Amino acid sequence: MRLLKQILLLSIISLSFSCSNAEKKDSKEKEFKIDYEKFTLENGLEVILHEDHSDPIVAVATMMHVGSNREKPGRTGFAHFFEHMSFNDSENVPVGANRKMIPEWGGSRNGGTSNDYTVYYEVVPKDAFEKILWIDSDRFGYMINTVTKEALEREKQVVKNEKRQRVDNAAYGYTDEIKRKNLYPETHPYNWTVIGALPDLQAATIDDVKEFYKQYYGASNASLVIAGDIDIEETKALVKKWFGEIPSGPEVEILKPMPVTLEKTKSLYFEDGFAKLPELRMTFPTVEEYNQDKYALEILGELLSGSKKAPLYKTIVEEQKLAPGVGTYQSSSELAGEFVFRIRANAGIDLDNVKTALDEGLARFEQEGVNDSDLKRIKAELETNLYRGISTVLNKAFQLVEDNEYKGDPSYITQTAKLSNAVTAADVMRVYNKYIKGQNYVMTSVVPKGNLDLAVAESEQATVWIEEVKKDVANEEVSQGAEAVYEKTISKHDRSEPAYGELPLFKSPTVWKDALNNGLTIYGIENNEVPLVQFDITIPGGHLLDPINKSGVASLLSDLMLEGTINKTSADLEEAIGLLGANINTYSTSEDFHITGSCLAKNFDATIALVKEIILEPRWDKKEFNRLKKALETSLKGREANPNSIASMAYNKLIYGENHIFSVPSSGTQESVKDITIEDLKAYYKNLSPENTTFHIAGALNQSAIKNTLTALNNWNTKSVAIPEYKLPESTAKNQLYFIDFPGAKQSVFLIGKSVLSQENEDANNLSFANEILGGGSSGKLFQTLRIGKGYTYGAYSSIISNKEVSPFTIRTSVRANATLKSLEIIKNMVSNYANDFTETEVELTKNKILKGNTRAFESLGAQLGMLKEISKYKLSQTFTEDNQEELVNMSLEDYKNIINKYLVEEDMIYVIVGDKSTQFEEVKKLGKTIVELDINGNKI
Repeated sequence: MRLLKQILLLSIISLSFSCSNAEKKDSKEKEFKIDYEKFTLENGLEVILHEDHSDPIVAVATMMHVGSNREKPGRTGFAHFFEHMSFNDSENVPVGANRKMIPEWGGSRNGGTSNDYTVYYEVVPKDAFEKILWIDSDRFGYMINTVTKEALEREKQVVKNEKRQRVDNAAYGYTDEIKRKNLYPETHPYNWTVIGALPDLQAATIDDVKEFYKQYYGASNASLVIAGDIDIEETKALVKKWFGEIPSGPEVEILKPMPVTLEKTKSLYFEDGFAKLPELRMTFPTVEEYNQDKYALEILGELLSGSKKAPLYKTIVEEQKLAPGVGTYQSSSELAGEFVFRIRANAGIDLDNVKTALDEGLARFEQEGVNDSDLKRIKAELETNLYRGISTVLNKAFQLVEDNEYKGDPSYITQTAKLSNAVTAADVMRVYNKYIKGQNYVMTSVVPKGNLDLAVAESEQATVWIEEVKKDVANEEVSQGAEAVYEKTISKHDRSEPAYGELPLFKSPTVWKDALNNGLTIYGIENNEVPLVQFDITIPGGHLLDPINKSGVASLLSDLMLEGTINKTSADLEEAIGLLGANINTYSTSEDFHITGSCLAKNFDATIALVKEIILEPRWDKKEFNRLKKALETSLKGREANPNSIASMAYNKLIYGENHIFSVPSSGTQESVKDITIEDLKAYYKNLSPENTTFHIAGALNQSAIKNTLTALNNWNTKSVAIPEYKLPESTAKNQLYFIDFPGAKQSVFLIGKSVLSQENEDANNLSFANEILGGGSSGKLFQTLRIGKGYTYGAYSSIISNKEVSPFTIRTSVRANATLKSLEIIKNMVSNYANDFTETEVELTKNKILKGNTRAFESLGAQLGMLKEISKYKLSQTFTEDNQEELVNMSLEDYKNIINKYLVEEDMIYVIVGDKSTQFEEVKKLGKTIVELDINGNKI
C-alpha cells in the first residue's frame, strides 16, 4: 500500500521555481517555502490565507477541533451526525440553500468527520467568494436556532442510510467496529466507530444537538483557511465582517495522546453474510499523529508489502499463492495510532495458512533487513507525490487547516518533509522491533457465512449489533416540516446574501498538436505551475477487441504489461519506475486501451524510455500471468458480494443485449475468464498500433522538448486493425422492473434508465445539459427529494455515459429497504413530469451552474489531460469548451422540453432493483410494472 497519509501531508508546500533545464536538475535542493498569512480574530478564530492566482477559483476549509473522540457512550456518531445537521438551515440563508445554492453558483461543497475533527469545505468560482463566506459563517455561527424536530428526524434517516450503505450492506463492513471494541478500552474515545451506532442516532434529541453546538462550535475551537485567487487585505476585511461576531464559545480542552497497550493478543472471527472471500487483519497499537516514530512506521508499511520484492508479497502472493495482494500501513490519529496488516485471501483459503505465511514473511524481513535501494525508491516516490499534491487549491487548504488546528503551525509540513526524508534503515528496524515484533495485537478473521472452517483456529466469536429490516416503520417516515420560529440573532452587519463579484472569465488552456512519423498523434498543454508532467496514451479498441466469449483479455493484458520486460523482471521494472519517483499504469476501458503515467519533468526522458520498453518488449511471464488470472478470479468472486456490481452487470446486459460485447463487464466474468490463456493476450497485443493512437500530455515541458523525447517511440510500428462493430438490439424491453434478491440487504440498489445516444450525436451536449436539474449533483431534484426531503437515501443522481457507442441514461441510488416502493414511486413521477415541470427558472439555473462550474473544471493536470482526451477521441475543436458554452447559452425552454421528451420518456425505461426479496418483492409489485426475477448474474429465473 502506498503512503496515502504521507501523500496528503506533503500536499501543500508552495515552491518558487522556473522550468529551465538547469533548474530542473537541482530542484531537489530547493528550499521549501510556505506561502501564507495567519491572523486571529478577537473571538479566537484562527485564519490562514494563501494566494494562488493560477485559476479564478477559491477554496474555503473550516476545521472544528471535535470528532467522535469527544462523544459519550450512548451518544456515539454524534459529531458526524452534527456535521450533517449543519448543512441544513441557518438564520440568514434560505431553507435548503446550503446544499442547493453552492452547486448552482458553479461550486462544490462537502464535509467530513474523523476520530478527531469535523471539516467543512467548498471550492467556488471567484465571483461567488463572498457568497461562500456568507453561507459558511452562517452555518458556523447562526444555525442552532433553526433546528426543528422534523429536521432532526429527517437527518437521522440520512445518516442511518449512510451507515447502511457503507457498513451494513457492505462486505467486511463490521470489521472496523470489531477492531475498535477490542483494541481500545470502553473508556477510550476510539472505542466506537465515527459513524456510531444506529440506536444511539435514533435516540438523539434537540437538546443533545444544542448542547453539542454550545460546547464545541465556538470560534476559538476552529481554524479557517482560504486559498486561491484572493487579495489578502480585502479578504481579511471580509473575514472580520462575516466571522467576527461568532461567539468564542467555551474553552475546549486539548486532549493528550492516549496510546494503548494490549495485555494479550485477541483473535476474533465473524461470519459475514455479504463476504465471498476470507479476510485476515492484524492491528498493532502504535503512535499518534505528529509522533516522530510515525514517519518510520509509514515507511515500514511500504517496505513490508509495497513492492514485488517486499517480503510479505514474496511469501503470501508469489510463493504460496494465498492472496492477490497484501496491505500493510500505519494509521495515526490525534490520540493513538495503529499499524495494520490486511490480507483478503483467495476463495476457500484457510486463514491459518495466511497467518503462517505472514509470520514467515516477517521472519524474512528480520533476517534481510532494510534494502537501501527500496528506501531510496520510497523517498523518490515521496518527492514526486509532494509536487503532485499541490496542483489544487483545495489540497493546499486541507493541510494548512489541519496542521494549524492540531499543531498550531500551518507550515509544519516543512518539518514533516524533513522528518520523512531523514528516516534511516536503523529507524525502520527500531520501530519494527518496538511496535510489531513480539507485541500483542487484535486479529480478525472475517469469513463468508457458513465457512467457519476458514477462520484462524481458536478464534472467539465477535459480536456486533445488526439492524433488522422491518416493514412500515412509522418513525422512519420524515418530512421537511415547518420552519423553526425564533428570534433572529442581532448583528451589526447586514447578513443578507451578498451580490456576485466580478464574473471570472473562463478561457481554455492553449492546446498544441503534433505527430510522430509512425502515425502517433500528440496533444499537449504546457502548465508550469508545478515541475510535473502527466500523460496518457490512448489506443482505440479496449473491450471492443475482446473475443466476446473471453471478455477480460484486454484487462488482463493491461495488468500483464506491467509485469516485466525482456530485460527486466516484474520486480526490476517496478523498482526502476519507483526510483524515478514515477508512476506508470495500463488499463482497458470499453472502447480504448490506455498507458498512463506521471513524473517529475526532469525524469520525463527516463520515464518514456520505460514506457517504450513496456510497449515494445513485453516479458510474457507465464508465472505472472497465472498469478494475475488467479487474482482476477478472486476479484470476480468478491464482486458477488457487491449489490452495486450485481445491479450494473444485469443492467448492462439488458441495455445492450446478450450479443453485444458491452453486455459483459470489461474485466470479464468467472465464466468468460476461465479459458483465457497467455496466447489470447499475445493475440490481443498485436492490435496495439500507433497509427490511430494519441499521446496526451499536460505539464511543465514545452512542445519541442516533448516531441524530442517521444521520437524514441518511432520504432513502434505495428499496423492498425479494424475495430469490431456490434449491433444494438433492434428492440429492448421497456417499462419493466427486474428484481434481484440480495438476502438481508438493508438497502435496495436502483439502476433505472434506457439506451439514449452516442457522444458523437449532435444532441449529446443538450441531453447532458437537460440532465443537470434532474440528477446533476446535490442540487438535483433526485438528491433534493430523496435525501433532503425524505431521508430515504444517502445520495441519488443521474447521468449519461460518454462513449462513441450508443450509451444509456441512468438514474442511480440506494435507498433504505423499507422505503423501496415509495422511492420508486417518487422517481417514476419525477421523470414522467420532468418536461412539464421544466420552466425558464430551470433554464437559467442550468446555464449558471455549468458556466460557472467551468472555472474550476480544468484546474489540475488530470483534468487538463481529460480535456485533451475528449478533443482527440471525438475530433473536437481545441476550444470546444467555449463552443459548448455557446451551445448552452443558446438553448431555449422549448429545446429543453424537446430533448427531454425525445430521450427521457419514463415508460421507455427499465428498472433494475437489487434488494431483500423477503421484505420488498411484494412491495415493488405495487408499482404496476411487469416484474422479471433475475439471478446475481443477470439471468432470468
